[in-house]
Amino acid sequence: MSEHNSPQPGSTAQSAKGGLEGIVAATTGISKVEGQTGRLIYRGYNIHDLARSTTYEEVAYLLWFGRLPNAQELKQLKEQFAAERTIPEEVMTILEALPAATAPMDALRTAVSAWGAVAIQGTPTIDQAIALTARFPVFLATFERLRKGKKPLTPLAELGHAANYLYMLTGQIPSEEHVRGLNSYLVLLADHGMNASTFTGRIVASTESDIASAVVAAIGALKGPLHGGAPALVQDMLREIGSVENAESWIRNAITSGKKLMGFGHRVYKTTDPRAEELREMARVADPDSFKMARTVEELALAILQELKPGRKLYTNVEYYSAALMASVGLSGDMFTPTFAVSRVAGWTAHILEQVSNNRLIRPEAEYTGPMDLHFVPLEQRS
Repeated sequence: MSEHNSPQPGSTAQSAKGGLEGIVAATTGISKVEGQTGRLIYRGYNIHDLARSTTYEEVAYLLWFGRLPNAQELKQLKEQFAAERTIPEEVMTILEALPAATAPMDALRTAVSAWGAVAIQGTPTIDQAIALTARFPVFLATFERLRKGKKPLTPLAELGHAANYLYMLTGQIPSEEHVRGLNSYLVLLADHGMNASTFTGRIVASTESDIASAVVAAIGALKGPLHGGAPALVQDMLREIGSVENAESWIRNAITSGKKLMGFGHRVYKTTDPRAEELREMARVADPDSFKMARTVEELALAILQELKPGRKLYTNVEYYSAALMASVGLSGDMFTPTFAVSRVAGWTAHILEQVSNNRLIRPEAEYTGPMDLHFVPLEQRS
């Protein structure tokens, strides 16, 4: 819903569609999603400029502190990230004990919870936010190697956030192209307004719980396929289509039979998702062969949707080309959503810190639709 049509803070307007749609739950200075015009703003900066020109560390600093860092501030943040890329023995023991069949998203949730139990207490702080953000890729890469029977790797201090993640996964110094692609992905997904996982994290923070608990709750929300679990499903769809020649018939059959096209449509955007625009170009450069298939399916799907459902406007969303880009840097399908979390934890923690800075318990009302005034019957008299 556009800003001009949204209720103001404190409004008692109800959402006709459910899901709190159109309800303003908080004010924020962190990011703004303009659904009608297809714009995403971080702290006043357009996402296109940030995706093309900044590192993830710069954007994390921007989200936490409200401004871009200077050279010395960025250097200090990178040094703090490097110092925090450790795993306590207690957490490593838990990761080693997880079955190899454990979903990486579940392993990440478990590691964050365990780390919070041994390392976190008190009111959320910026140092805790940095410590969490630095460790997300370490937790994931460690589990990924363990489940494949490989020895976990120690991060390299000279590598940045995106490069270290790829190095710890593969044991190889990543190419500049792969680092650039993953870094841009992390920048693009770092925050996105009051989405489901961010709202979940803010609710937990509003109870004056700790930052690890709030982030674990956010991970649980992101895991769902209606939120962050879709990129792997895009890959599954493209694999099922199989070839450019089969695309049109598959798409027509899917639409007419009511099957959902993965990677199309968004709850907020009523035009092209600006993140998808950036990811489309990155995917083209990263893997031209796979891109040709993905682009053909995208163009056909949009044309056929317009033909068969002319009143329904659907556009490609961020998940569509996320799948192609993450596959191009060597990530398996079940690592797509956890890598989304590697990016979004900066936004989550920024929102958690914003929530506690001016806190009020988030406690909405619910409209009761059940029975009233039933006559109580003791157990021995119930038939």
